[in-house]
Amino acid sequence: MSTIHYSKVLADFAATLKPADIPEDVMRRGEDLLVDWFGSAVAGKGATPVEILTRFAEQMGPTSGPSEILVHRSSSSPYLAAMSNAAASHVVEQDDLHNSSVFHPATVVFSPALACAQALGRSGTEFLTAAIVGYEVGIRVGEFLGRSHYKTFHTTGTAGSLASATAVGHLLKLSPEQMLHAFGSAGTQSAGLWEFLRDAADSKQLHTAHAAGTGLMSAYLAQVGFTGAQHILEGKQGLAAGMSSDADPSYLVDRLGTRWASAETSFKYHASCRHTHPAADALLHTMQSNHIQAQDIARVVTHVHQGAIDVLGPVTHPTTVHQSKFSMGTVLAVIAYHRFAGLQEFANHFSDPEICALRDRVTMELDPEIDAAYPKRWIGKVTVILKDGRQLQGRVDEPKGDPGNTLTRTEITDKALRLAAFSGGATPLEMTSAIDALWSIRNQTKVGFLLGPQT
Repeated sequence: MSTIHYSKVLADFAATLKPADIPEDVMRRGEDLLVDWFGSAVAGKGATPVEILTRFAEQMGPTSGPSEILVHRSSSSPYLAAMSNAAASHVVEQDDLHNSSVFHPATVVFSPALACAQALGRSGTEFLTAAIVGYEVGIRVGEFLGRSHYKTFHTTGTAGSLASATAVGHLLKLSPEQMLHAFGSAGTQSAGLWEFLRDAADSKQLHTAHAAGTGLMSAYLAQVGFTGAQHILEGKQGLAAGMSSDADPSYLVDRLGTRWASAETSFKYHASCRHTHPAADALLHTMQSNHIQAQDIARVVTHVHQGAIDVLGPVTHPTTVHQSKFSMGTVLAVIAYHRFAGLQEFANHFSDPEICALRDRVTMELDPEIDAAYPKRWIGKVTVILKDGRQLQGRVDEPKGDPGNTLTRTEITDKALRLAAFSGGATPLEMTSAIDALWSIRNQTKVGFLLGPQT
C-alpha cells in the first residue's frame, strides 16, 4: 500500500513554486493562454446566463470594489468578480482545453487569479506564476479522476475548484499547510453534472462560476485558519471515492516541476465543444482535398471515442445556439456549408434548413483506435458518403489548436478581437490596448483593470 500523501505533495508544490522555477517557454505559454482567456471573457457579454449571474453578483454587492467585472465595466469584491468572469469566459465555447485531463483551465484559473491579483496589488509576474500553478494542479486533478469521472461529472466544475484554490492560494502566499487546507475545502465543494445538456440548461456557466468562487473562498478561509480534509483527493471518503472508479493518484505528483502540463494545453479554434473538433477538422480536410461541396454529401459517419458519445449523444435536436455546439451533426453541417464554425456561423445558421437536414445525416460510431488513444490524443476520423456513391476517408491526428498544431500569437490576437467584435464587449482599440498590456504582463508592477476604470 502506498505511503505517499498525494494531496500534501501536490499542496507543497503549489505553495512553494517560484517564478524562477518555471522555464521561460512555459511563462510565454502562460501569456498565450491569458490573452486567449481574455478574448473569451469579453465575448461573454450579453449572454443570458452570464448576465443573470452577473446581476446576481451585483445585487449581492458590493457595487464597487478592487476587482473588475469585465462584461459590465464595473467592479466588486474578488469573490463576485471571479464568479462573473468565470461564467463569461466559458459561455461561447472558445476557452482552452487540456486534452488528457479533459479540463478547461483558463476560465477557473485566470478569473479568480485576476480578481485577487487586482485586489492584493500583486505584480504581473506573481499573477502569471499563480495562474500557471493553478493549471498544473487542476490538470493533474483532472487526470487523476479519470475517464469514469468525466462520464457523469463536468471536470471543469470539479477539478476547477482545486485549480482556483491553488491560484488564489499562491497569490495569498499560503504556507504548504494552509494550501492543503484550501485543497480540502475546495474539494469537498466540487460539483458539476452533465445532465444539463439534455435540457439546454444554463448550468455550465454555473459550474465555472461556482468553481472559481468556491476555490477563492477556500483559499481565503485557509489563510485565517479554517481547516480542510487532509486527504481530500485520495482519501477513503475523498473526491475520487465519491466521483471515480478508475482514479490513479500517481497522476497527482507526475513529474512535478519538470513536466509542465500548462504548456500541453490546447486552444479552441472552433466555437463548439472540443469533442467535435477532431471530426470537424477531418471533414474540412476531406472536403478541401477532394474539392467537394456540402451539397455533394449524402451522409457522414464520425469515428469517435466514448467520451464524445457520452457528452454529445444526448443532443440530437438542439434548440439553442449553445446547445447546438454540443451537437456533432450541427457542428459538421456548419463546417460543411461555411468552412468555419465560429460564433457568427452558429448564431446565424444553426437552425437553417440545410444545416438541420445534414445534421440529421451525421452519426457517431465508437472507434477502438481513437478510444484507446483518448484522452491523451484526440484523433479525428470521418467517412464521407457522397450522393454519387463514393466513400471518402478523412483523418486528422492533431486538430487545429493542439500543441503540435497550435495557434500563433497573431492568431490568438485575431481570435480575441473577433470574439470581442461578436459580443460588442469592447472596441477594437480597447481590445488592442488590453491585449498589448497582457502580452507584457510580466513588466507590470501591479495588475490593474483591463477595460474599466481603476477604483
